[in-house]
This record gives sequence, structure tokens and C-alpha cells, in this order.
Amino acid sequence: MDDIYTLQQEVGRGSYGVVFKGRVTETGWWGEKGDTVAIKRLPCCSPESIELYLQELWAMRITAQNHPNVIALYNCLLQTGPRTLKPLRSKKLPLDLVESALKGRVVDFDSKSQMRNPSRLKRRPVSSEKVLKRCLALWLVMEYCEGGDLSHYILSRPPDAECNHAVVLQLCSAIAFLHEHGIVHRDIKPDNVLVCLTKTGPVVKRRLALSSTCGSDFYMAPEVWAGRSYTAQADIFSLGVLFWAVLERLTFIEDGTNQEQLGAYVMRGRWLSPLAEALCQNPELQLAIPMRARRAPPLPPPPNPAVCELLLDMLDYDPDARPTADQLEKKVKCALELH
Repeated sequence: MDDIYTLQQEVGRGSYGVVFKGRVTETGWWGEKGDTVAIKRLPCCSPESIELYLQELWAMRITAQNHPNVIALYNCLLQTGPRTLKPLRSKKLPLDLVESALKGRVVDFDSKSQMRNPSRLKRRPVSSEKVLKRCLALWLVMEYCEGGDLSHYILSRPPDAECNHAVVLQLCSAIAFLHEHGIVHRDIKPDNVLVCLTKTGPVVKRRLALSSTCGSDFYMAPEVWAGRSYTAQADIFSLGVLFWAVLERLTFIEDGTNQEQLGAYVMRGRWLSPLAEALCQNPELQLAIPMRARRAPPLPPPPNPAVCELLLDMLDYDPDARPTADQLEKKVKCALELH
């Protein structure tokens, strides 16, 4: 790995993998020397995790570098030893991992040649005997976003209505692109929106994060919360929660943490309820948009009536009453222009 990419520091960790900030060590098909990248290591220790990794790899290869607001995948490497990596250049999924996911157990696979070593990237002599290998991990090399996640970016700066509108429009475009390609994100939240800093302003990037669940509590759609079947319209609800929080700078501190993050909710005395939970208990609940009682200066101006109406449509209990991603992109642009 060191002769292709240099791992500099850990920038994120979850139950399924670790993300590092890294640099390209030498120019080659894997990148230009000195470029900064994000490198995610996904240990292939169970068929369940492998299935999730394959889903993410499939989705990232479809989106690749085709949309400015979706994280670009530059490279994928298959690790079969401490310093043994095999580059996956084709658009096909690695069949050994597909077999592991289908069989429900991690399987070894046969190889008639030694895997490439990244320190040399030269093909080794072909062995006369088959060598049993096991995939230890997948390494995904992706676009690096120096602005951090959306919560950090928004809350570390003074209120800026123009920036908020740009964030909302870019996220609309990203979700419309994903839905057009048959990809339902399932876990839209500020942690999964990263920010790239450019001379013309922030560019937000949707991250296709791994999740065995179908969303995070405060951004989850009612149909998902209730355990019912769901469609791409669940993403529209989650996006509505995020938009509301961004436009009004609404935050909360989740139980068990001390980190403030963006999110809309329903107040019940001293307790905060996710919108999905409150709507499942009362589908006729009228959400108060804007949430004036929770606002404190200095903050951006509250959303205009057109934006408030659109947010209510996105947060409708009935998935069919919500706009589609394609409709939403046009509606958001029109509503924001009325400011």
C-alpha cells in the first residue's frame, strides 16, 4: 500500500470500516503523485459485511465520477495478504466475494498466479500449483473532502442563507441522479454529506455509506420506522428533515453523545422525538414550519411560505404524497427563488 498510497491519518470510523486521509505516492494508473484521497478499509470478515461492501462498490461504480455532488470512486483494491493487493479495474464485482455473500460464509478462492504486490505492481511468475487465498479486506480509494461533514461545516460558520440554499440545491441534484440510476440511499443524514471547499464556494458530496439498517432515527421515514416496505420516497422524507434543519439551523444532541448536529424533531416536554416516530403515532400531526420557538439569533431568515409548504410535502406521512426526486429539484429551485 505504501508504494501506491500513503496513509496519513484516520478521519472516520464506523462499525463496518475505517476511513483514512491519504496521498498518492507515485504517479501511475492509480493517480497523480501528491493528490489527496480518502481511503476506506473494509474488512471482509463476515458474509453479511461483504454483501454490504458489494452493494456500496456496485453503487459507487455506477455513479463513478459522473456527478459533481456524488463522491467519486477512483480505485478499488482487493487485499489477500499483509502487503498483497490486487487492483480491480473492470466493472465486474469480485466473484469470490459474491460467492461468500451467496453461500453465507467467507470462502477461500483459487488463484493460478500470485496477487500483485503494490510495492512493485509487477506480475509475479505463475505458480504451477493453485494457491488458496482469502480476501482480507477491500480498500476503496475515493475523493477527499476537506470541509468535513455537513453538520461540522454549517455549524462552524456564521449563518449564511445563500450557502444554505446552495447546499439544498446540490443535494436535490445528487438524489435525483441516484434515483435516476435506481439507487436508494436509505441513510441520508449530515454525517453522510461531505463538503469540498472550492474557490467558487462549498460543493457538497453525497457519500454512499454502508448501513445494515435503513436510516438513522432522526432522519428516518415513517414507513421505515414502522417496519413497512418502502421505496425511494423514503429518501425524500429524510431529505426533508435535513433541508429543514439546514434552512433553519436546527440542531439537537442525540442521547449518548455530546456532539451538536443538524436535525429537525418534535418537542414533547423535555424530550425530542424523531419526526417519523411522532408521525407514526399521529399521522395527522401538523408540523410547525418554521420552528420559531427554537430559533435564537444570529440565524438566517426563516424559510418563506413556498419553502415551508414544500418541506411539509416532503415530510408527508404518505410516501405517495411526497414529490419525486425529479420533481423536487424543480420545486426547490422555484421556492428558493421567491426569497
